[in-house]
Amino acid sequence: MSEPYEYETTEELPVRFPIFPLPGTLLFPRSLLPLNIFEPRYLNMLDDIRAGDGLIGMVQSFATGPKTHPDIADVGCLGQLASFTETEDGRYIIALKGLARFRIAEELPLDRPYREVRADYTEFEHDFLPPDTESLPPRDVVFSALMDYLERRGLEANLDASDDAPLEMIINALCAACPFSVIEKQALLVAPDLETRCNTLLALLEMGSDDGGESPFLN
Repeated sequence: MSEPYEYETTEELPVRFPIFPLPGTLLFPRSLLPLNIFEPRYLNMLDDIRAGDGLIGMVQSFATGPKTHPDIADVGCLGQLASFTETEDGRYIIALKGLARFRIAEELPLDRPYREVRADYTEFEHDFLPPDTESLPPRDVVFSALMDYLERRGLEANLDASDDAPLEMIINALCAACPFSVIEKQALLVAPDLETRCNTLLALLEMGSDDGGESPFLN
């Protein structure tokens, strides 16, 4: 695989590209998302983007609409193919690097096995800028909220590898990994900045207990 192009602004990004709809799967700018591709139409999509610019839009899908054409969220994140491996049984193991979020301006008519959209980056032009981390809570506050959430749900996690990780990476990884609903995860994705995303994450961790609390995003 050739060296990926280093994009620096949303103005360099294409406005038309294929999308990969998956429920509960989030990609954030500057984050990596591993994927196991096995469905024929998405194998076809990977073949096409590898021959092109290597870009895919990750979008959450909902349990509504036709099974083969589910309803999708209106905001996703454009990903760049960062690694690619083909297995002996014909699957593709890939990783996408998040570039910038986009709003779907239009879903294009189907002329390929997979779906394509026309995107608008206007709201997310700042996604290439380093995030403001000065106003974020200390990482021990984030870890404490996570451990309380895990304990209440009878779950465990090994956090040793995150000791030296940037707080942005930790926040985005938790947003992607925690078993929140599709609507809750979408709220994390569309948060305008990292501080808002972190505060939303902390609220969801606090409410994700066995006390019957309702999500503020399900009203």
